[in-house]
Amino acid sequence: MRLTHYSDYALRELIYLASMEEGKLASIKEIADAYNISKNHLMKITYELSKLGLIKTVRGRRGGICLNKHPREINVGKLIRITEDDFKLVECMEDGASACIISPVCGLKHVLNEALIAYLRVLDKYTLEDLVKDPLSYRQLLAH
Repeated sequence: MRLTHYSDYALRELIYLASMEEGKLASIKEIADAYNISKNHLMKITYELSKLGLIKTVRGRRGGICLNKHPREINVGKLIRITEDDFKLVECMEDGASACIISPVCGLKHVLNEALIAYLRVLDKYTLEDLVKDPLSYRQLLAH
């Protein structure tokens, strides 16, 4: 299963914020530059993460963004379920009639659904805190 850029960038933004020193704020530009990703795309993601209550935005000249929850409270599986808009791995998993002729007897749909459930269960075991065990190493790599 391949994550969308949206989910990838959302995770990267949260990882960046989790690796920061406590009390510090980051700018969207700073994060976009660190990962060499689109600032405009990251702005949309920041807005959504803020709406979800995962990050806090501070306006003004000295403003920026930071985590609004402790990293252990941000579940990776839950985040992926929110940021991914399509878990239909093949056409026959979509709502409505499938154009595939073997759909009525094919076992692939069941196997892929089982795999998807297992995939999400693994992600459910992890939090942002698990992803950022060594914040200092992240800061050093992202400071390039």
